[in-house]
Amino acid sequence: MRSAAKHDIFAEDIRKGLSSNPKTLSSKYFYDDEGSRLFQQIMDLDEYYPTRTELEIFQTQTAEIFEAFTKNSAEFDLVELGAGDGTKTAVLIEYFLREKANFTYAPIDISQEAVDLLTEKFTESFPDLRMKAKTGDYFQILESLKTESERPKILLFLGSNIGNFSHAQSLDFFKSLRSVMNKDDLLFIGFDLQKNPRTILAAYDDKSGVTAEFNLNILRRINRELGANFDLENFSHYATYHPIDGAARSFIISRTTQDVFIESLN
Repeated sequence: MRSAAKHDIFAEDIRKGLSSNPKTLSSKYFYDDEGSRLFQQIMDLDEYYPTRTELEIFQTQTAEIFEAFTKNSAEFDLVELGAGDGTKTAVLIEYFLREKANFTYAPIDISQEAVDLLTEKFTESFPDLRMKAKTGDYFQILESLKTESERPKILLFLGSNIGNFSHAQSLDFFKSLRSVMNKDDLLFIGFDLQKNPRTILAAYDDKSGVTAEFNLNILRRINRELGANFDLENFSHYATYHPIDGAARSFIISRTTQDVFIESLN
């Protein structure tokens, strides 16, 4: 069950977002339990190439990645932001354990269900792995981790999720990350290279409609948690990719003039 404080933050963010012009909803709220399940389906789609590309990099450059991680310290804490099901990270962890690396793995995800499934999966696959899984907002948890250990942290931000941000949002994100990092910490991040815009757009607007369901699920979440009455049949998902700034954006378009009431916001 969501705590009262988290509920209030969610409600306030929704109030601000839907009161702004244009209206906005933070992408972090896509990832409730159902959203996380849908995103796992997205990663298996033919159109969604970033997961397969990163997995190939991890499989072919594992030794080089390990060398970079241990260059300045033989021990470290591996902290993954938005860990999901951990499929790609498992490649690294298996190699690190084989190399007898002294590290702790701390997956962070906003979905408790995703964290529970990952913990169960990794506990079974890697019985010698030291894990400190956490559920919640990246930056709040990272702030608490800043002084928890004297070992350097290596932050993983994979999946080219930075591509969902505008240039200004990217700068704000990196500033926020830097504020919770210590001097010897490292950031390991995935960037998607610019390519045929149609290839990129297809990854965020698949023909089977899973991405549309993923995006519209945020309205379902507002209905469930804040007592709203969004009728999802009145909305469409619309994705764009802008080749100049390299950002993929998703829109939820109202197909009719309508009133929506949100009980928690009155």
